[in-house]
Amino acid sequence: MGRDQLQYDVVIVGAGPAGLSAACRIKQIALQRDTDISVCVVEKGAEVGAHSLSGALLQPTALNELFPDWQAMGAPLNVPVCRDEIYYLTSDKRGFRFPGLLAQRVIDNHGNYVISLSVFVRWLAAQAEQLGVEIYPGFAASEALFDDHGRVTGIVTGDMGVNKSGEAKPGFQPGIEILAKYTLFAEGCRGHVGKQLIQRYGLDRNSGTQHYALGIKELWRVDPEKHHPGTVMHSFGWPLSQTNTGGGAFLYHFENNQISLGLITDLNYENPYLSPFDELQRWKLHPKIRWLLEGGERLSYGARAINKGGYQALPKLSFPGGLIIGCDAGFMNYPKIKGNHTAMKSGMVAAETVMDELLSDQRGGLCFDQFDDNIRKSWVFRELKQARNVAPAMHRFGMLLGSVFSFIDYGILRGRLPITLQDPKPDHECLLHVDKVAPIAYPKPDGKITFDKLTSVYLSNVNHAEDQPCHLRLQDAELPINVNLPEFAEPAQRYCPAGVYEIAVEAGEPIFKINSQNCVHCKTCDIKDPYQNITWIAPEAGGGPNYGSM
Repeated sequence: MGRDQLQYDVVIVGAGPAGLSAACRIKQIALQRDTDISVCVVEKGAEVGAHSLSGALLQPTALNELFPDWQAMGAPLNVPVCRDEIYYLTSDKRGFRFPGLLAQRVIDNHGNYVISLSVFVRWLAAQAEQLGVEIYPGFAASEALFDDHGRVTGIVTGDMGVNKSGEAKPGFQPGIEILAKYTLFAEGCRGHVGKQLIQRYGLDRNSGTQHYALGIKELWRVDPEKHHPGTVMHSFGWPLSQTNTGGGAFLYHFENNQISLGLITDLNYENPYLSPFDELQRWKLHPKIRWLLEGGERLSYGARAINKGGYQALPKLSFPGGLIIGCDAGFMNYPKIKGNHTAMKSGMVAAETVMDELLSDQRGGLCFDQFDDNIRKSWVFRELKQARNVAPAMHRFGMLLGSVFSFIDYGILRGRLPITLQDPKPDHECLLHVDKVAPIAYPKPDGKITFDKLTSVYLSNVNHAEDQPCHLRLQDAELPINVNLPEFAEPAQRYCPAGVYEIAVEAGEPIFKINSQNCVHCKTCDIKDPYQNITWIAPEAGGGPNYGSM
């Protein structure tokens, strides 16, 4: 059965902040120039916002530029930040709050909003559709298409209705070829097609090593007397400090007596016994957090890897026929713990570059190198450059000395030190052999404040079609047991926040099991596996979590 084809001027892969902002901006310019430009956005989630997960605090800088009258348009930014707190937790019972003036030099969220990213991107999608953008949720880009000269000409969506053996089931539907003059890739962190394009074109050849962290989030409803909308709290130190691991925690008071909380664990950690999920559960037991959750109800759960390489790790953003934008490229500002406004701006700059190309096409304008220059001229590049030394300082000097260095460089000097620190060791090479570390004993979940992985995954509304090929591919099926288990106690069973990987015993022998139906698409396995043996690819479209109002 052949593939159907659709033709557009621009195809955008991913209906997140970057992709939807790009789509809206293209249509805005087209209206201003009184020209018709066709734009299609494909999204692997069952609906727009299903896979969108962030803390989230939105800095409205890019939104103010994209839709200056967003308040009158009903954008779901209903809770402005009114109180900003930063704590250093010294132990499981103690900690101290940073003085306000010092804290503001590092994280100042006044003027920002506590939001649900999934709700916000659905609002963005509605604006895009009103402008004439066609959006297709439930369509996953499985690979890029190329012409004979190596130029990207669009994407092909994944086949629907294939069993685990790769055979067509009743109702099989082949993927669709969606062709375009230009294709923008905005898949989010560690996008699997974006990863392939970076490798194919060597886009990271002249950039530093990309680094990542795993963000795990829970949404709670708490006692109204304890709820203070607009209060924002961040903490670092315990419990991650016990293993000299970078990262920190957040807790945001949302609307409707809800709070979002979570832990961000840097994926360059060394102890293979570390479990980011269990570190979050342990953090919630700190008296500062526990009192707020007591008597409350946990509503939802999710996890997502985030880029933290920043300025040094940005790849070349353009290649023949397309651009890579948003977190697919790594536009997150790590010390701010924000990437939505920077992703939006990268999409808007991409849109403006695309329109320059399309409107000059009759004169032969097919060179996209201008996009990299346009990004360098924008505020998003200056913002990332200012923050460039924070993450590598934490990696090289540890959390305490790294924090001191970062406060001086980023908080006081605003990134004006005449040096740029590098961190060339990739995250997957950082694990130590089990003989060099001690196992970590985590407290058992109590079912009230702390929980197990499978109970948590249930709250993510994860779902995958039964009897489909496993989307977690092993290059060597024997390596997890023969190598990872003796060297690193097979860390996949702990770094995965969804219980996808486990070591079981059959006939007295250990076996490596992949429960792919649990996968929340966080991509941690693709990043942290010590021998890069696991490759994450998009499963059948519509599968995965559905975060609702996360």
